[in-house]
Amino acid sequence: MGHHHHLETPIKPPVGQVEPPHRTDSTFEEIPIIDLSAASSTPAKRRELADMIRDACVNVGFFYINNHGIPDDIIHTTVEASKRFFALPAPVKMNLDIHKTENYKGYTALLGENTDPNGRGDLHEGFDIGWESHSNASSSSRDDKSAGPMTGANVWPPESDLPGFKEPVLAYYHAAVDLGRSLFPLFALALDLPEKFFEDKTTQSAAIMRLLHYPPQRASAVAEDGSVIGIGAHTDYECFTILWQDSVGGLQVQNNAGKWIDAVPIPGTLVVNLGDQFARWTNDVFKSTLHRAINKSGEERYSIPLFFGTNYDVLLEPIPSCVSENIPAKYEVITAGDYVKSRLEATYAHSATST
Repeated sequence: MGHHHHLETPIKPPVGQVEPPHRTDSTFEEIPIIDLSAASSTPAKRRELADMIRDACVNVGFFYINNHGIPDDIIHTTVEASKRFFALPAPVKMNLDIHKTENYKGYTALLGENTDPNGRGDLHEGFDIGWESHSNASSSSRDDKSAGPMTGANVWPPESDLPGFKEPVLAYYHAAVDLGRSLFPLFALALDLPEKFFEDKTTQSAAIMRLLHYPPQRASAVAEDGSVIGIGAHTDYECFTILWQDSVGGLQVQNNAGKWIDAVPIPGTLVVNLGDQFARWTNDVFKSTLHRAINKSGEERYSIPLFFGTNYDVLLEPIPSCVSENIPAKYEVITAGDYVKSRLEATYAHSATST
């Protein structure tokens, strides 16, 4: 990866330069909980909320959100639909194998992915979908110029195999996408940017959702060498991830000292974590934190992450408040689509050769 040690025309830091003074030296021991109800409040309350988000993004890279606006019944029906999907016979699920598509949609079997290059595979199965109109199923993909590695039609199990699956899953997908859109103005404020900074860059946002199922793992199997766990240690690719997790637990986040902190399930919350695209775009002012999932509960674990990015044609030029003469841009400028595609290909290369 190329590094730029200087910019041809130094950008003068704006008054609200987001520089390391915002970063504390403390190693976090817990993940902050942020109440989103102030998002639709007064400008002063929104500013306060943005400051809390900034602290979380600079120091932890993870935070919980409550009062997020996604109704419980939408979550519940989607989780039930997910459980029914993963209970289908393996051959039915393999008809939707992700390797049969050009755009990373469909089903990933157990050990079909390897997020940690030191691992032997991830002990989870997944089902991936991208943008699809909720009201009109025939317009299955957005016809736009910013087509990227994951645009294109979703694949769904036939109604005869799994009745009433697609509708609830798309209902949650759209609720989570709306939530993601509402977070961008708060991230803009947190970066001392105009609230609408991201608006024209997220009109056709990359938004991939995964239904995940982690079978129980023997604790001893994890402890032996750690090479097969629920999801190996990794960072996410996009700008941020919105995660629903069940009450079983297993998500862990690594702090600066290398210690794994449990992201314990808190009823009524979702987890938001930043991805590498945001870290790169902010010149590493925002943190993309290493995390993993290990299911030692003896129970089935389910979770639903939605990976939220930008239009694929957006150039990841360093955000103005994150570079200065003292802190030059670190990364070469590439499009969001090229960046995400390179990361996806590396992850799925493992499973393509093993199937």
